[in-house]
Amino acid sequence: MSVPGRRSSTFTRLLRHGFTHPSDAELLLESDELAPIKADPILLDALGATADPDLALHGLVRLLEAQSAPTARRELLDTLIAAKPLRDRLLGVLGASAALGDHLARHPGDWHVLLTFEPQDLHPEVADFEQRLAEADDPVSLRIAYRRCLLSIAARDVCGTIDLAQTAAELADLATATLRAALAIARTENPEDAAACRLAVIAMGKCGGHELNYVSDVDVVFVGEAANGVEEPKALQAATRLASHMMRICSETTVEGSIWPVDANLRPEGRNGPLVRTLGSHLAYYQRWAKTWEFQALLKARPVAGDIGLGEEYVATLSPLVWGAAERENFVADVQQMRRRVVATIPLGEVERELKLGPGGLRDVEFAVQLLQLVHGRADTTLRSGTTLDALKALAAGGYIGRADAVQLDAAYRFLRSMEHRIQLHRLRRTHLVPEQETDLRRLGRSLGLRTDPVGELRREWKRHSSVVRRLHEKLFYRPLLDAVAQLAPGEARLSPDAARERLVALGYADPAAALRHLEALASGVTRKAAIQRTLLPVLLGWFADSADPDAGLLTFRKVSDALGKTPWYLRLLRDEGAAAENLARVLSAGRLAPDLLMRAPEAVALLGDGDGGGLEPRPRAQLDQEMLASVARADTAEQAVTFARGVRRRELFRTSAADIVGSYGTEEVPAPADQGALIDLVGGAVSDLTAATLGGTLRAVVRAGWGDTLPTRFAIIGMGRFGGHELGYGSDADVLFVHEPREGVEDREAADAANRVVAEMRRLLQIPSTDPPLLIDADLRPEGKSGPLVRSLTSYAAYYRRWSLVWESQALLRAEPVAGDEDLGRRFIELVDPLRYPAHGLDDDAVREIRRLKARMESERLPRGADRTLHTKLGRGGLSDVEWTVQLLQLRHGSELPGLRTTRTRAALAAARAAGLVPDEEAAVLDEAWVLASRVRNAVMLVRGRAGDTFPSTSRELAAVGRYLGYGLGHVGDMLDDYRRVTRRARTVVEELFYGA
Repeated sequence: MSVPGRRSSTFTRLLRHGFTHPSDAELLLESDELAPIKADPILLDALGATADPDLALHGLVRLLEAQSAPTARRELLDTLIAAKPLRDRLLGVLGASAALGDHLARHPGDWHVLLTFEPQDLHPEVADFEQRLAEADDPVSLRIAYRRCLLSIAARDVCGTIDLAQTAAELADLATATLRAALAIARTENPEDAAACRLAVIAMGKCGGHELNYVSDVDVVFVGEAANGVEEPKALQAATRLASHMMRICSETTVEGSIWPVDANLRPEGRNGPLVRTLGSHLAYYQRWAKTWEFQALLKARPVAGDIGLGEEYVATLSPLVWGAAERENFVADVQQMRRRVVATIPLGEVERELKLGPGGLRDVEFAVQLLQLVHGRADTTLRSGTTLDALKALAAGGYIGRADAVQLDAAYRFLRSMEHRIQLHRLRRTHLVPEQETDLRRLGRSLGLRTDPVGELRREWKRHSSVVRRLHEKLFYRPLLDAVAQLAPGEARLSPDAARERLVALGYADPAAALRHLEALASGVTRKAAIQRTLLPVLLGWFADSADPDAGLLTFRKVSDALGKTPWYLRLLRDEGAAAENLARVLSAGRLAPDLLMRAPEAVALLGDGDGGGLEPRPRAQLDQEMLASVARADTAEQAVTFARGVRRRELFRTSAADIVGSYGTEEVPAPADQGALIDLVGGAVSDLTAATLGGTLRAVVRAGWGDTLPTRFAIIGMGRFGGHELGYGSDADVLFVHEPREGVEDREAADAANRVVAEMRRLLQIPSTDPPLLIDADLRPEGKSGPLVRSLTSYAAYYRRWSLVWESQALLRAEPVAGDEDLGRRFIELVDPLRYPAHGLDDDAVREIRRLKARMESERLPRGADRTLHTKLGRGGLSDVEWTVQLLQLRHGSELPGLRTTRTRAALAAARAAGLVPDEEAAVLDEAWVLASRVRNAVMLVRGRAGDTFPSTSRELAAVGRYLGYGLGHVGDMLDDYRRVTRRARTVVEELFYGA
């Protein structure tokens, strides 16, 4: 008698054996069908060993219920308990496949195919499957026989009698036998058509490659020829009817479902081309019209049914074209573009679950292997296998892939294919998506032997193998290159220099001969330095190849290595600190600016690591000021002091640009951030702080050299424009105003002379030719512009603004912020100009009209002749000027009443305007997106070209580099330009409404 509220002992045992619904299982065990064996512990142990004990038990009860007589049921039960092989196979299938459980329930006698296995049954071939399908004479009986064969394959698969490769090969052999049986049925039903033609069925894809899934389209191509005495058009019509009938026999849904779709879309011209062609027609098409991917598809072509002699002739005829495809123009780029297109077709919500097509998925392995086969298979016939794992083994044996990499890739491919097989086996449905439900993941994990924590272990293993595939997919080409140039390890197979050169071309290196020389210089020899380089270069070459200019990345890496190779820390840093090597590769291949900065002081490479070098986080203003002033204090002359200050600026510019590049590209561990505005804020703040600190250090050096500790007049530097707004880019000038105030007892003329001498000396020192980037000071926003004095006293500014100030000057002062010099004087200058930039009653209509007139004039006069208005980041449609003038007009009109608008920063002012209800949320987001994008393009141009520019580059390589920085993959430059035009067009619409009142 059970105690109320307590679980039965059977319930507890079921939980312990892996049942997730023990109450339901307990009821099933009490059913009449299982009564004779319900107390036998063997049954429970066997069910607990399956992928899904609940599913296996349910399937077993259904199978017993379906037996035609009590004697048949008793035979099954007795055999189940007595024969462990049957027990494992039958319950294993029932626990892994609901679909095969359904088949057994419909055909309860089919369990006998699992009862005994003769030695020849362990590895059946096409002939064995043909024998088992021989009695099928219509589509329904063919489906039943097919499922019976599938049942035997699945049983040996889930029990581990055969491995993944054998399972895939047997599935392909079963498909071959099925195609032959279907064609035989079609011939029997259409004897006149059969007599009129020769028809060969060529398997493509995974069936052709002898590596089929449980449920997959069977890709085929048909070749037809006329029988003796038959006209060719009539023969082709007959062959087309036969081929179509064969496809329907396999594909159409009957009372027993379908087998699988037969897909002939890989034929010449795809769906638009004739279903059957002659061999001569095939040859003519591939010689004249075929695209690169069509030759890639032919790698797996294999005659499987019909006229095998004709099929073999087809393969032999096209083989020279397949293995010459690598000589086609843009061959590698075409293959890579095809892979990118495949990834781009995946719905965003499914990318992370895609086993086959997603990054780190099966297709990454297959595309990489096929690309290497096509590149090197021209001369090396051992590589000409249609089976991925066999080809991978041959590539490793030939030295085209490192052996360790091949082992890892083999294991990852087997694991991912096993996941795919088990997912498809459950319902016998064509899918490559990892399920989301916990129950499905648990069954999947257990089916792969993960029993302790099936879901957690599955996710970890899947992530690990996917990461291996992603890494090796990028790295796959590189290590053999080093074997070719290093001339070490004589027992190892290595690429010839010619093969290495071909590989470099395949990777996108424009000058493979120069690249080989760099590799030889870096990796040859028996020194410890060369050994470390051989460890680093395979990965670095992959990261270089991921950029728009891998040649530049490799060349600069060689220069940096030559400069630092003898230091004890350089190679150790790259080898031991995970981030350093990848960061360096990204920085060196992203453009000219960062590598140029690094080459002037190669020791700055230490910033790229995780250790004591300070990392890539921009330094706070206080630390920059402290270092600048300390450098100035150590110098003997003003020139030397400013040289020190410019050196600090160079190093910190490198730090900021490197952080920007790494953040924009992302790394294997940290992907690029979705919020691009954060990167703009980082660069703008860091460069602005650095410029301010440099001006402060230069000011101290000038005063110290000319007057000692104290200047006769107080002196402050006011940042203007993007400088005052903390929005400087890499190529921005420093817009400033200079203000002074005589100290007590100092005559105005003496004070003015001193202030002017300071400004002149600062400008001279900062523009002295050197290897450091110049810092240009622009004071054109001062009163009276270029006609006015460079520096004024605070009293003079007050008098000018009181009497002569124009509305554009009030607008310019919105960005005014003290950046260096006397802090109290800077604060009082801001107090002086606040009433001008935030007028008490806003702007009158005349002032608004004047601002709009000035904006329209600037648009018509200042845009360079011939410039594309839709792509000019500063003055173009929806660019920086549009957004900034719109925001500044709001500040001038409402700044006095809304404190949030009193900021020099564009994005902050826009956010305040949105919070205050002056700009609708959606329109504010449009303006912000356009401003951030235009700012990022300007920074990208400077990083890529090494000089400032307001438009996209004109050369394809530079344009691709800008696209890579902005997050667009290679081959997507057109998408980048389209997106820029779309974003800025939307912004211009908002500007027309908010600024012009349209």
